[in-house]
Amino acid sequence: MVEKIIPVILAGGKGERFWPVSRLHHPKQFLSLDGSGNSLLQGTAKRLLSVADSWQSLWVVTASHLAAGVRSQLPDLPEANLLVEPQGRDTAPAVAWATLEIAKRHGEDAMIGFFPADHWIEDEAAYRATLTAAAELATTQGAIATLGISPTYGATGYGYIEQGDLVGDFQGLRGYQVARFTEKPDAATAQAFVASGRFSWNSGMFIFPAAVMLAELDRHAPDLITALRQRGDDAYASLSKLSIDYAVMEKTQRACVMPATFGWDDLGDWNAVERLMKMPDQPNVALAQHLGLDTQDCVIYASDEEEVVVTIGLEDVVIVRDGKATLVVHKDRTQDIKKVVQTLGKDPKFQHLL
Repeated sequence: MVEKIIPVILAGGKGERFWPVSRLHHPKQFLSLDGSGNSLLQGTAKRLLSVADSWQSLWVVTASHLAAGVRSQLPDLPEANLLVEPQGRDTAPAVAWATLEIAKRHGEDAMIGFFPADHWIEDEAAYRATLTAAAELATTQGAIATLGISPTYGATGYGYIEQGDLVGDFQGLRGYQVARFTEKPDAATAQAFVASGRFSWNSGMFIFPAAVMLAELDRHAPDLITALRQRGDDAYASLSKLSIDYAVMEKTQRACVMPATFGWDDLGDWNAVERLMKMPDQPNVALAQHLGLDTQDCVIYASDEEEVVVTIGLEDVVIVRDGKATLVVHKDRTQDIKKVVQTLGKDPKFQHLL
């Protein structure tokens, strides 16, 4: 029987592509973007509580300036289960530190799962079944199991995982050795990947026994794990920014992938809101009072319920009003919002908008 998973939510992201609604102290994971009324962080915690024993088994890793927001949104989370990073150093230090802390409390046999705070899941029953199957894969194979998302189109904004040899069947789901990871390919390559039937999108969700990840960190990122073992979060100031994909997953021989079909979106930018909320009988997605003339396939958002947005002759445009900031961007340029936020941060007269 597979032990309960100890889920860890990675909640330190900036969500810059959802600016101006996503701000430094109130980023994307604190927002409700899927119509549920819950923030993305609250929705993630609710889903994961179904595979954990209780709030006592749920952990969150976040940045120091977001800790108060996490406590406010998840008041039942034990204080000892909230790991606050002094500085953001990407996902490898977060995974390594949390794994060390959980192993101290629960032992190195603990089954740990890492989950971004900003995902949308359609079929939660299938999601829970996939997590249980992935935990069985990780246990029986001594593996780091990653959930792959069966691609529906040749997306260029996701990483891809190629399936290698079949490892086995786990509660009706197949697991494969990872042949390789490819980060954000061009359009032609992405389309070829999808057509081959051998690739999944990299979801950034991992499940593994603590001992396996610690051993792979010792092997592939010894400086990182040694520093954290010796000094805990005091080591952060000396750590380089490093993703867990680069530090471990692209190098380890213990990576396995389980393709999943539970309906998933990483809510990476405003186009994701359209994917989730577009109704067949409505020309636009309007999260605001909107009057449109000859306007279609647009996303309109206003944080003030009394504000009215009027559009004329627009197509494939995102319009966002929040406070004293307004964003107007073509839907095929939403990835560039991050560049704009970085530019704003360099100009003192705009820093209040971050």
